[in-house]
Amino acid sequence: MEFVFERKINYYETDRMGIVHHSNYIRFLEETRCEWMRVLGMPFEVLEENGLTIPVLGVNCEYKHHVTFGDTICIKPYIKEYSGVRMTVGYEVTQKSTGEIVLIGETKHCFTDKNLKPVSLKKYKKDFHDKFEKLLEDR
Repeated sequence: MEFVFERKINYYETDRMGIVHHSNYIRFLEETRCEWMRVLGMPFEVLEENGLTIPVLGVNCEYKHHVTFGDTICIKPYIKEYSGVRMTVGYEVTQKSTGEIVLIGETKHCFTDKNLKPVSLKKYKKDFHDKFEKLLEDR
């Protein structure tokens, strides 16, 4: 199942030059990841109810083209790497009107318990593990 998150750019997200400030893209990736997880049946509230957290270990963004107030971007997340303990989510951000690539990015995560101790999702919550495995295979 391909998931695409659409988001219209707000005026307050732009800088003095009228383009989206680079720091806002990290927020956009998180919004996408949260909605994607919800659609997959693994909203963050459910993960937390099951004693899991998915902290961000790192973020990498390669900016390709700018967007401005009023533009709509499309963000496609995908599982780039998954080990059961760690996961890398890749993102392709495009401008809806032109299809031009705006950003290629990734976020790195690990699965932890409430005390931030790393856990194997396969042992801790197998049904979630199976979903991530399937997403990696389907890429």
